[in-house]
Amino acid sequence: MATGHTDPRRRERIVEATLDVIAEVGVAGVSHRKIAARAGVPLGSMTYHFSGIDALLREAFRSFTDHIVALFDEHLAAPADRDEAREAVADLVHILSEGSRRDLVLTQELYTLAARRPVYRALTHEWMGRSRVHLERHFDPDTARQLDALIEGLTLHRALAEEPHDRALTLEAISRITST
Repeated sequence: MATGHTDPRRRERIVEATLDVIAEVGVAGVSHRKIAARAGVPLGSMTYHFSGIDALLREAFRSFTDHIVALFDEHLAAPADRDEAREAVADLVHILSEGSRRDLVLTQELYTLAARRPVYRALTHEWMGRSRVHLERHFDPDTARQLDALIEGLTLHRALAEEPHDRALTLEAISRITST
């Protein structure tokens, strides 16, 4: 791995390290020093690549939302009809809730920032819109909006439950919303 100024992946490593640090200690615990150490880059690289911690956080969370939208695309691109789309949405809920704790924590950290700061609210608004585009391939816009909220809620409930609900309950909830 290149470590000098010719390192083409340095910026990307810094962004990924930022997400790792946020997942470990929360946004409040993030510092240039922690991120640089995690990324294996000199501390000076932080200010060379980013104008400040806020710019770094915005880019890191944008990278994270791109990752989640890619999951939506992966699961919702193939279904040929509404029934297959319902199954794909159920799969998505279970993959998101059983997957990376890192993703769960990052989602909640972003929501907390969005509740406090308009720039992050705009980022989450854009993210939700991008997610709904995938849902709108199969459902009308109002149903897609309801499904998007259902996905978030079911994912969170399953991820935090001591005994998560089963796929049948997920599919039933999705079917109720999409039955119109």
